[in-house]
Formats: sequence, C-alpha cells, structure tokens
Amino acid sequence: MSLPTKMPQLSNTTWAIGGGKGGIGKSFISSSLAICLSKLGKQVTLVDLDLGSANLHTCLGIKVPQQTLSDFLKGRAKELTDVLVETEIPGLSFISGFNDSLDVTNITKAQVDRVISSLRSLPTPYVILDLGAGTGDHTLDFFLAADQKIIATTPEPTAIENAYRFMKASFYRKLKQTEVELGIQSLIEAAMDSRSQNGIRSPADLITHLKQTSPAIGEKLSDEFASFHAQILLNQIRTRQDIEIGHSMKSVSKKYFGIETHYLGYVDHDNAVWQSLRKKRPLLIEFPYSSIVGQFLGITKNLLNPHSLRAVV
Repeated sequence: MSLPTKMPQLSNTTWAIGGGKGGIGKSFISSSLAICLSKLGKQVTLVDLDLGSANLHTCLGIKVPQQTLSDFLKGRAKELTDVLVETEIPGLSFISGFNDSLDVTNITKAQVDRVISSLRSLPTPYVILDLGAGTGDHTLDFFLAADQKIIATTPEPTAIENAYRFMKASFYRKLKQTEVELGIQSLIEAAMDSRSQNGIRSPADLITHLKQTSPAIGEKLSDEFASFHAQILLNQIRTRQDIEIGHSMKSVSKKYFGIETHYLGYVDHDNAVWQSLRKKRPLLIEFPYSSIVGQFLGITKNLLNPHSLRAVV
C-alpha cells in the first residue's frame, strides 16, 4: 500500500458521497444532491469516481459521454475540463467515469493526486464526487479531499457495518497522511503496537496516549482530527425505528471510535426511485412532487450551511 500524502485543498466546495458498500444508492444520492443544487440556482459539476462500475450517467438519463476520466488519465484529454459535458439540467455539468479497459485496480497515487488537483480547475463553485464501493486507497483519498464528507447507508445491518468500516478506514487514512506531514510514523507505530500495554483501541485512545507521552505531537494530532467531520445520511427508510439508526450511529462513532459525526438526514423508501431508473430519468425531474424531493432539498440546504448542520428529522 502506498503511503498517502497531504491532500491539496480544493478551491471550490466539494461534497463526496461514500459508504463502503455497493447497492446503497450512492449514485442516486449524488445525482439528487446535484440536481437540488441546480434547483437552488447553484452551478455544480457531478463527477463519477466509481472507478470499477461507472453508471452515474444512467441516474441523469444521459448516454455515456464520448470523453471520460479515462481520456484525462491516459493523456487523450489535456485538462479535466476537456471531459466535462453540460447536461439538460440548467447549471449541472457532468464528468463520466471509466468506460473502457483501463485497469482501474492499478490506478496510481500520482493519478489520484492529479485528479484531485485538477478538480480545482473545474469552472463550477460546487463539485459532487460519487465514490465507488469499498475502502481502497484511492476511494479514501477522494473522500478525504472533500469539504463535506457524506457517508451513505441503508438501515440493513450489513450496510451499517460497512458504513462504520468506511468511517474508520477514512480516519486511519487521514492518520497516515498526518504521519507523513509531521514525520511521526515511528511514534504512531510504537503507540499502536498490538503487543504493547497502551490499551489503544480507538483514535481517541491514540490521541490521549500521545498527549501524555508527547504533548506537542498529541496537540497537533488533536487539532488535525478536530477538522474530521463526517455526515451520516440514511437511505431507503421505512419506519421510525429506521430513522433512529442515524442517532445511534452518531453516538457509537463518538463513544467507541472517537470520531465526530453529524446525522445529516434520511431519505424515504419510494417505489418512484426504481421507476425513474427504469425510465432512465432523474427522480427529481420525473416525479417532482415526491416527498423525497423535499427531503433532498432540506439535506442540500443543510450542506450549504456547514456551520449550522442539524439533522433533518
């Protein structure tokens, strides 16, 4: 596994939607948030970063563009803006994922960094990243580069378990980045040694230990991780009990992982979702009076005001 480097700061406001598990509706959520931004008068670019099975174009109801991320990374397109296409939705642009034989499992760290850096050149003030399933290094790096980090899940136990796994993997990937930046790899390795008696079982335990043994380093790590805030978004809700899962996940993340999260909101289960997908039309366009539309608008408005995030419940 390649060591991560400090991610460049993006000049536009970037939202990333991850979750660790396939089939939880990340592409549906990403496209819906992008359409909501456009409805609110914002200019937004939607980027398909599901490098294994790009299909975000289907959620938008468009064909695969002639040029995609493959062309950018293979040098057939000089700039990322060269593979950007306008959609029929006013204010919404789109960059398609891979649609050829590129071996995406071998995408290099340099290529990932190039994509992240090039996102700054996009002409829209908002960029939404639709991430693939799993906790691969490139997926986590795209997630950590975003301003708003959204972890999507459904109420099913397997999806919740994968959401926790994605959250922890993201946090420890950020820890690796900080190690490189501060040059403290050996210090972290010694603290995390499974044979030691330090009793470190969570990120919070690690920071507490380092504050005691190396106060200056501990404070720097504490400040760095104070900026790590993930948003939990529940999809396909059917019952009130399902809604409460978001609050439970927030509490568990804080208590057992030491990771600060916000319960961003939830989206109801609605048959209109698969009906719109069959028609290859965005739900927010095909069924504008669905209750889901109002829920997505509320979530989008919360994300536009990150300093006053509250749960949409």
